[in-house]
Parts: sequence; C-alpha cells; structure tokens
Amino acid sequence: MTPKELKKALNSGQRVYGTMIASPSPKWVPYVSKLGLDFVFLDTEHIPLDRSTLSWMCHAYRGAGLTPIVRIPSPDPYEACMAMDGGAGGVVAPYLETMEQVRELRGAVKYRPLKGKRLQRVLSGEEELSAQEKEYMKAYSQDALLILNIESRTAIDQLDDLLSEPDIDAVFIGPHDLSVNLGIPEAYDSESWNQSCLEIIHKCKAKGIAVANHFSDNIEMQLLWARAGMNMVLWNADVIRMYQALNQDFTYIKKELGDQTKTSVERMDL
Repeated sequence: MTPKELKKALNSGQRVYGTMIASPSPKWVPYVSKLGLDFVFLDTEHIPLDRSTLSWMCHAYRGAGLTPIVRIPSPDPYEACMAMDGGAGGVVAPYLETMEQVRELRGAVKYRPLKGKRLQRVLSGEEELSAQEKEYMKAYSQDALLILNIESRTAIDQLDDLLSEPDIDAVFIGPHDLSVNLGIPEAYDSESWNQSCLEIIHKCKAKGIAVANHFSDNIEMQLLWARAGMNMVLWNADVIRMYQALNQDFTYIKKELGDQTKTSVERMDL
C-alpha cells in the first residue's frame, strides 16, 4: 500500500499487516514484497540505522509497494521531519506522554515544511491557513501518518486527551518499555499486562483510531488482541525470525549428532 492507501484503510477500520525490518540488505526487499504485507516498520530508536541507510530503505520499500513507517529516536519534531524528508510514509514517536509533544509532532508530520512561530499559531488555533495553503499542505504532507507510541502508565491515563488532538492516525503499543513502566517487566502472561493492552485498544477503537502492538513472543496473543480491535497487525522482525529459525534448526542438528551444547541466548529483543 502507498501511504495514502494505508491511511484510507486505517480510517475505514480495515485491518492491515506489517513486520519490522532491521537489515538494510537489498536482498530482503523482493522477498518481503511477496508476503502480502501493507507496510514495514523501520526502527531508528533501538537500531543503528544512519540517515542515508534509512532513506535508502524507505525508498526501496516504497518502490516495492509497501509503506515505510519509521520510529524516530525521540519525540522530536525535527527528527520527524528528517524521517519524512528521507522517504518515510509515517512516523512513530516513542514514549509520548503530553499533549504538547503530540501537538508538536502533528505540526512536523502534517504541516511540513511550515515551522516556527507561525506553525505554533496555526496549531493553537490563533491563525488559520488560507485556502491555497490548506490545499498545498494536503498535497504535501496530509497523507503522511502520525503514530503515537504508548509506553507508560502515564500515557495510558492521558490517552483520551492525547487522542483528542486532530490528525492522529494510529497508536503503537511498546510492549517491553510499557511492561517495565508498569512495574511488571516482561510479564506478558500476566492479567495486569493483558488488561493494559486491552485498555489501550478499547480507547483507540472508541475514537476510531488504529492500534498496533509490536509483540513477537506469542502469536496467539497477537491474534487475541487483533480480535479485540487491534487492526494494525505488526508481527515479528527479520532478525528475530532468523534467530528463531536458526536456533530451532541448530538445536535439532546438535541433538541428532549427539552434541548437547545449548545456544547462548533463548530470546532476543530489538
């Protein structure tokens, strides 16, 4: 899907599918494009991708018919502009907790390249753009997706207010950081964790805003949340899936050959 098609699908409540891509190898692009996905998730918060490499990946996946959604390192409007200028079809802003952060990111993603004091006046409602400017902004930036990363109890408690800002297209649940902030690190099988996820999903669903959860530990849990209203199904990552497959293969090979040495890690996070 193009960003415009993805935005339209999300606004209509359609379910869409994607995965995280960590490797910049050009070999991945034709294979990923055959999976029937709608978007790819590129993470610059936790993965060392420089600006030129990120731009190459964005344009490569755009060319393959997939919308590149980029998580920026911090909820910084200038980081958001850089990602969009590099070819991102949407931006995920991590660890958002305040209306001010959301409004600044809305300005960066939806009103690019307008900046400065005038942008602040437009966002606050003190000034209205002319018809010509509105048409320009619609053509230039309005199809870009703005996605909020919810990763704390504070953000959940403030979620109704955060979602009241116009032009928000989706919410991503950040499982690892959220579980730590809730005081239940990686307790993904706990009732407290599940209820927190469902609370986010229900609040987003009530406002007609799409929601995703980048969770790769249990496919049945992803299906549970999708049935509860999560309509952006973001599953696994290239590096994690490669590790899982190779770990399984080499465990079997070593067992068959009588070598009982274990692999050094049992799970990995991105």
